[in-house]
Amino acid sequence: MKTIRYKTLVLLMGAVFVLPARAHAQNAVRQLTLEQARELALQNNKDITKSKLTIEQTQNDMRAYKTNFYPRINALVTDFYSTSHGDFSIEGGHLPIYTLNPTTGTYLPNVTPNADGSYTLNQYADFPSQKIEYKLNNIFLGSLTLTQPLYMGGKIRSAYKMASLGANMATENLRLAESQVLLRTDEAYTQAVRARQLADVARSYKQLLDELMKNVESAVRHGLKERNDILKVQVKLNEAELSIQRADNATRLATMNLCHIVGLPLTTALELRADQFSDDIPVADIVEQSVARRPESAILQAKTDIAAQQVRLTRSDYMPQLALFASGSYVNGVKVGDSKLLNNGAVAVGAMLKVPIVTFGERTYKIRSVKAKQQLAQMDQQDLTEQMLLELARATNLYAEAQTEVRLTRNSLEQAEENMRLARKQYDVGMEPLSQLLDAQALWQQASADVVNAQCQLQLAHTQLLKAQGRLK
Repeated sequence: MKTIRYKTLVLLMGAVFVLPARAHAQNAVRQLTLEQARELALQNNKDITKSKLTIEQTQNDMRAYKTNFYPRINALVTDFYSTSHGDFSIEGGHLPIYTLNPTTGTYLPNVTPNADGSYTLNQYADFPSQKIEYKLNNIFLGSLTLTQPLYMGGKIRSAYKMASLGANMATENLRLAESQVLLRTDEAYTQAVRARQLADVARSYKQLLDELMKNVESAVRHGLKERNDILKVQVKLNEAELSIQRADNATRLATMNLCHIVGLPLTTALELRADQFSDDIPVADIVEQSVARRPESAILQAKTDIAAQQVRLTRSDYMPQLALFASGSYVNGVKVGDSKLLNNGAVAVGAMLKVPIVTFGERTYKIRSVKAKQQLAQMDQQDLTEQMLLELARATNLYAEAQTEVRLTRNSLEQAEENMRLARKQYDVGMEPLSQLLDAQALWQQASADVVNAQCQLQLAHTQLLKAQGRLK
């Protein structure tokens, strides 16, 4: 019994020491900078992985279309066996014998004309009737063909150009996906920093109230203040406790959202840095009002260019097409009697010209259709470019407003701190009621929260401005 109790005690002690160690390992805090968060998000995002695969696909398509400029060499081998057989007869008769005519120098049959227009053979040879048998048996056919297009009406060049534009679009789509991921990452990181800083503000406010509560309780014990002041401070403390709980919940959710975006387990404990946020960027970057760097601009231009190439590709279907070809073949098989009928090879060289003549208006209608698509692409490009310029102007204004808000909120915080210091001093000497000190502390808390919100909003406005300029990377 004692042995069992001793083993049980050892196991319990082991559990006591091992479980906290595992919990500590699982809850180890991981430091994560904004740049590291961006790198993780780019590595783990599925849209980026799909975009990279699309680039590989379009590049291979482009290489495949490029091969159409080169000659095609095809081999064909056929071998089959058949039991089919048969025979045919040749009627016998007289075959004329040709002799040389010394006058004309030609060979003529030795015949005598008759009065009825017929001829009598003077010299002839007898050809007996024959029966010939044949068998298919095994037949082999092999050929090698080379085809070189010379002029296809621009079809090959247009198709290759469209494939090349498609590869460029895939590259720009990757840039677009990366910029969208970076924007979401910056937003999530900033929201997490904002939530933690607001939680810190809430705790600092509670510390002020805790200190005030101690002073008020001391003053009440010495009869310097009324007990009602304790109740007023307690109400504010209760509100501060609730604010801290809400701030902690917001921090937890914001951190989980950041972990989700960067590809970390949702329960990962993160230590974030807010000191890397910049309060301003060079003025030259702010006043830049061009969207030429944006991947959307390149994608729109590629779509317009593809529509133009589609017009050329459609037109090429109704242009003359010229190609050269050469082939070599060998045939072996078919027995006639006891000999093979086919056992030889051949070489052929030629050219093929195809010229559409009558299409009953099909060419006109199809070209009009693709031209209309080209015009639609041009209109979409113009419309979306204007929308991007509006987005850039809006982002520039928001960034300027965010800078102003940061400056004003900092000034307000300094004034709130001074107001709280004076209110505390006046309350201590009994020149102001407690309510004014509580109001001053509440104003300080609000001003501190406003500074946090303004700084985080400035960071987001900075990121959005870079994306609107096509410089987020």
